[in-house]
Amino acid sequence: MNALLIAGTDTGVGKTVLMTALTAYWQRYRAMSLGLLAPIQCGLDNPLEKTWQQFERLSQQHEFVLVESLGGLGEPITPETTVADLAWDWRLPTILVVPVQPGAIAQAVANVALAHQCRVHLKGIVLNCVRSCHVQEREEWASIDLLQSLTQKPVLGCIPHLADLSDRTKLVQVASNLDLERIIPI
Repeated sequence: MNALLIAGTDTGVGKTVLMTALTAYWQRYRAMSLGLLAPIQCGLDNPLEKTWQQFERLSQQHEFVLVESLGGLGEPITPETTVADLAWDWRLPTILVVPVQPGAIAQAVANVALAHQCRVHLKGIVLNCVRSCHVQEREEWASIDLLQSLTQKPVLGCIPHLADLSDRTKLVQVASNLDLERIIPI
């Protein structure tokens, strides 16, 4: 199964930004068909079985599927299942989006620990500037060296603050600056 889960440390951290950038890049440079499932939301109105059926259908129709999670890896999607559980159960390689803001390192460490506990195949971390910030702030709030040291996971890139997600050229450029060889199949 060729798929990738885009998870975050919380809501509003940039999962959709990464998903949109990867999709724009894919549409410009990849010949393989791409399916999108976003965001994974379950509950009484949308049981997990229906979401699994959607995922299976997309997997059969497309050569690769990008899946966007709801919230962080610890976010419950049913009373018994978190996003991390789903990533393991569905055997989804996962990218963790971490916002560049105060507290980012602690959030990343906690989410990576949960991923490890739940046996999630965490490919790495992508930083996202949720607001405009200077390099010094980024280093203070989300030091790449410190993140990699504490989590033992590679930081695969940093997305600059993007106010407009409709600029496809900019999105492709942003995705091109990530370590795409580790993120999506070549």
